[in-house]
Amino acid sequence: MKAIIPTGGIGSRMQPISFYVNKHFLPVANKPLIFYPIEAVASSGIKDVLITYNPGGLDIAKKFLGDGSNWGLKFTYVVQENPRGGLADIIRVCEKELKKDLFLLHLGDNIFTEGIKSQVDYFLNKKPNGLVTMLKFKDNSRLGVPVFNKKGELVDYLEKPQKPPNEFVIPGLYFFDNNVFKCFTGKDKITPSERGELEIRSPYMWLIKHGYKVDVIEYKGRWLDPGKFDDWIDSNQYLLDKTLEPKIESKIEDGSDISGRVYVGHNCVIRNSEIRGPVSIKDNTSIIDSYIGPYTSIDEGCLIEGSRIENCVLMNNVKIYKVKQQIDNSLIGSEASISSTDGRHSCLEFFIGEKANIKL
Repeated sequence: MKAIIPTGGIGSRMQPISFYVNKHFLPVANKPLIFYPIEAVASSGIKDVLITYNPGGLDIAKKFLGDGSNWGLKFTYVVQENPRGGLADIIRVCEKELKKDLFLLHLGDNIFTEGIKSQVDYFLNKKPNGLVTMLKFKDNSRLGVPVFNKKGELVDYLEKPQKPPNEFVIPGLYFFDNNVFKCFTGKDKITPSERGELEIRSPYMWLIKHGYKVDVIEYKGRWLDPGKFDDWIDSNQYLLDKTLEPKIESKIEDGSDISGRVYVGHNCVIRNSEIRGPVSIKDNTSIIDSYIGPYTSIDEGCLIEGSRIENCVLMNNVKIYKVKQQIDNSLIGSEASISSTDGRHSCLEFFIGEKANIKL
């Protein structure tokens, strides 16, 4: 069995952050987002993974991911020529590499916190032609929703229904055997939707229409979909709570106070500062005369001096210098710089892209 993990698409909901780097490579809880699905696939026992990418995106994908050996995997890179082609188009472009394999598609921006091994095992043991993952979700009117007949069999798949027929949604984990490739050819092949994409719904509906077996399995763990700003901040909070391993790798200078679950990387300067966990601080970062509050992730090479931040995600090489107001609930892109000479506001919130320069 193989897996597909896409790194392409447009990522419009994460602009301006995603203008420079695809959202899959941006950090959540100080780890690139795509690492989470890779780890889930590796833990499921799958060894061969297809990484799809946008035209021009191969170099950065390989820079972040390499050949897969860091996870005990083998990566094969496949270009998706049309980044707006849709999720089913990702399957189509991988046909040559999959041949007769069973496979799953795990979206590169979805996190299944309890792993996916039980779903993989079900698919391998029961051998349906397709398997839909579903889970209970309160606000399911903005997502895909399964529809069942009286026997509990999947009969339809609604995209963003105004009145959902049940409490389930379909997250970004899809399973198929090689029969799915028949849906891309012939007189009754699937066609793009009104928005011009080959939707993931279409292969499932094609299989059902042609008498193939499509099963449904409920996911009981927590699902995170950090595809937009608020969800990114929420996912960062959840993962810091659940996965942060506290460790201090640098000397903490006198006058500093650290409490709670805190990770501080190598070659960091922590001087005359207060840090309240959960907080993750990566290598070569300086925290001077500052307060770092809970649920903050700080990437490599950052400088925070004379400032207060809380519930924030800072990407690499961010500089925050003598900002009198507290910065809260913010996502700040690589090499951004924020400084202040005025303290008129009590709290600031930011969602800014790479290399931004803000003076207050």
